[in-house]
Amino acid sequence: MPANHLYSILIVLCYFNFSCESFTNEDAMIEVRNVEVKKGVDYHSYSNFKTVRTTHLHLDLVIDFSEKQLKGRVDHQISNVGGSDSIIFDTKDLDIEGVEVDGKSADFVMSPSSDLLGTALRVPVSAASKIVSIYYSTSSDAEALMWLQPQQTLGKKFPFLFTQGEAILTRSWIPCQDSPGNRITYTADIKCDSNLMVVMSASNPTEKQVDGMYHFEMNQPIPTYLIAMAAGDIVFQSIGERTGVYAEPEDIAESAYEFADVEKMIEVAEELYGQYEWDRYDILVMPPSFPFGGMENPRLTFATPTIIAGDRSLVSLIAHELAHSWSGNLVTNATWDDFWLNEGFTVYFENRIMEAVYGKERSDILMAVRYLELLDVNGNILAGAHPEDTKLKLDLKGRNPDDGMTRIAYVKGALFLQTIEDLVGRNKFDEFIKGYFAEHKFQTLTTEAFISYLNYFLLDPLNLEFNVNDWVYGKGIPDNAREISSAQFTKIENFVATIDVSVLANDLRLDSMNWTTQEWVHFINKLPENGQVPLMIGIDQLHQLKNCGNAEIMTAWFVKAIKNGYKGVREPMADFLIQIGRRKFLRPIYTELSKNVDDKDFALTVYKEARPNYHSISYNTIDEILGYKE
Repeated sequence: MPANHLYSILIVLCYFNFSCESFTNEDAMIEVRNVEVKKGVDYHSYSNFKTVRTTHLHLDLVIDFSEKQLKGRVDHQISNVGGSDSIIFDTKDLDIEGVEVDGKSADFVMSPSSDLLGTALRVPVSAASKIVSIYYSTSSDAEALMWLQPQQTLGKKFPFLFTQGEAILTRSWIPCQDSPGNRITYTADIKCDSNLMVVMSASNPTEKQVDGMYHFEMNQPIPTYLIAMAAGDIVFQSIGERTGVYAEPEDIAESAYEFADVEKMIEVAEELYGQYEWDRYDILVMPPSFPFGGMENPRLTFATPTIIAGDRSLVSLIAHELAHSWSGNLVTNATWDDFWLNEGFTVYFENRIMEAVYGKERSDILMAVRYLELLDVNGNILAGAHPEDTKLKLDLKGRNPDDGMTRIAYVKGALFLQTIEDLVGRNKFDEFIKGYFAEHKFQTLTTEAFISYLNYFLLDPLNLEFNVNDWVYGKGIPDNAREISSAQFTKIENFVATIDVSVLANDLRLDSMNWTTQEWVHFINKLPENGQVPLMIGIDQLHQLKNCGNAEIMTAWFVKAIKNGYKGVREPMADFLIQIGRRKFLRPIYTELSKNVDDKDFALTVYKEARPNYHSISYNTIDEILGYKE
């Protein structure tokens, strides 16, 4: 039997699934768990896309800032391959006003609502049905929609809207089959205030339309979590033949400077792993309340303004989001239990891009930073309520998939791939990865399907043994993991060991003014934390870390200050927490503040003012850390 045919059979066996044809809550949504996790069952979607699925959707929406509402219609082109008598969509807090099937009014049924999964919408269809149209409006507090007042933007003249659908929030602004296991194309017609520009993860305008009408097309199939939209006072500047930047006018020049190397990154990525399949790669610099560093929306990465450091020292984030154009967007995890397939590959790929563009020392530093984060997170999870979350293959049934978005998926996943690279050699591994992307482009994949591919096309032909199961299904970090180190970090650690904490930090000028962001953060993390307030004051006097404007450095400094009882940072820390909405920065600061009564009282005071500026993804996390209830 030809190898590709045998592999196809393996994929079918690994991906075979049962569909949910009845309305139940998330704890009992599908009673076939004992059929094995490896079947690719998505416990975070009510949809029955394995039997009847959306192939293309069209949005016709009006953006109403005064009501904080999207209102209009979505048309689903469907394929009823299983001959089902109904199609099931995921919704959350949507007002469903009516449904049509092929232009004729149709009955529909809504399931009881679940806090986690929302509400299932069942629409009767026949084998001949082609289009299901749903008329609806969103809730003013839809979890995927962030409505910003003018004062929350840089320009402070116009409001701003952005969506954030990952992992299961797209259903709160579009009734859809909200599973990464189904890929669709889409088009959209969006009406907005003429003072604003609308952009999406699709073909985009470069100028505001005088009538406020915008048309979009995404002709490559994507999962629903990658449908994204933003509207605001934004402008465009080209930075390359197929690259550009969108940002508020006040931020466009700095952003274009920061991202000048993006075209070069694409060229390097294509040399490594094949053609860029998405036509253009543009970046939208988001308002400060954006909860992530970046979101890999195809054609249009959403990026936090906190990476605008002025020295391009944080552009590894752009390398990461660009790498998602292959791992995650081109080849997608079939369920959120397989999330490491998106992020582990992306961190590995990001590191290779950074090495090619900026050199091995820079990429070593970046991987060393991630490895130290991994060690910290791995220890905390192992000691927590869900030590099983240190596995690559997760079991998130009944839980929010955001719980699985940890450094385990990102860095343990990348370390897994790096360790295999060490075993087989870089050339062979590059050939394997390039083939993996080519073989599976515009497809979704389970962990088990990947393992079958890995064994059949790499490990077995080379007659190599590797502890794949320990990495994928075992807790923690296996003993054979690649050793991660940085010569520059070792120098910093040796320097910190010589600091005399009995005197002020008058010796700490060094050549540190030339340090990268990552070197500064490593220096801060290695400082003592046993009440060394004079040392902290001395460093602040020399380098003004509490007001330096670099969010990575400020976060590390604030956390170290809290641990040392250095309250001189409280005013700038409060300003930072009010202005910045990126969860990566909020979580460690609020976590440290929550550990004693005085700091927690301060945190709660600040949080009451800051919380309205945060996306739900961020405030849900901080609510839990502080035990906060409105």
